[in-house]
Amino acid sequence: MGNIKSNLHILMGEKKIRSINQLSKETGISRPTLTRIYNDESDRIEFTTIYKLCQFFGCEVGDLFTIVKD
Repeated sequence: MGNIKSNLHILMGEKKIRSINQLSKETGISRPTLTRIYNDESDRIEFTTIYKLCQFFGCEVGDLFTIVKD
C-alpha cells in the first residue's frame, strides 16, 4: 500500500508564501490543520479545506497531493 504526500511546501514556495501563519491568514484555514497537511500528518482532510487550497493556489487536487507507492 502507498501513501499520500502533500505538495503544500512546493506550492507555498512557488507562490512565495513564507509561513503557515501567512497561508492561514490568506485562506482562512486554521494553522493546526495546515501544519498537519504540510507535515503529512493528516489522516483525513475536509473537502472544503482541499477546495480552499486549490482555489488559493490555482491548482487541481492532483497538484496538491501525490500518491507515493511503497
